[in-house]
Amino acid sequence: MSKYTLEINGEKTDVDASPEMPLLWVLRDKLKLTGTKFGCGIAQCGACTVHINGVAMRSCVLPVSAVSGPVTTIEGLAGNDGLHPLQSAWIEHDVPQCGYCQAGQIMSAAALLSTNSQPNDDEIDKAMAGNYCRCGTYIRVRKAIHSAALFYNADTSADQGLVEGVGE
Repeated sequence: MSKYTLEINGEKTDVDASPEMPLLWVLRDKLKLTGTKFGCGIAQCGACTVHINGVAMRSCVLPVSAVSGPVTTIEGLAGNDGLHPLQSAWIEHDVPQCGYCQAGQIMSAAALLSTNSQPNDDEIDKAMAGNYCRCGTYIRVRKAIHSAALFYNADTSADQGLVEGVGE
């Protein structure tokens, strides 16, 4: 066991873990942040996606010893502001079915919108390609990302509502 000081969702925390323990299990088992899901264990499905230094990363294969920089999980995405625009868009467009993949989907979409606030359908599809949804809500995911992009592009997001039919 080794001691690691991690910045998770804006707070520094110390954790004892073996160096090869995946960040996913540190988050879920040690820190009880269970929004990040285990899906495949080989970084292929996207359910375990978190942000490290603002970049979407698969936490199921990332050893805790390799984490360098702040980690944001789905629990910390919105900060203290209630819902993140993507979470609101997910609700507006009825994206979740079983909901298992949704945290990873939202984290990947947030990483996309942080670097490209006006993605087209092809850019969304490319950015989301590593996130699998067994329920097949991909069209609604794309619509929700387009709607959330309106918040990123609005002068004042408080006055900007979600728009139905964007990205159809």
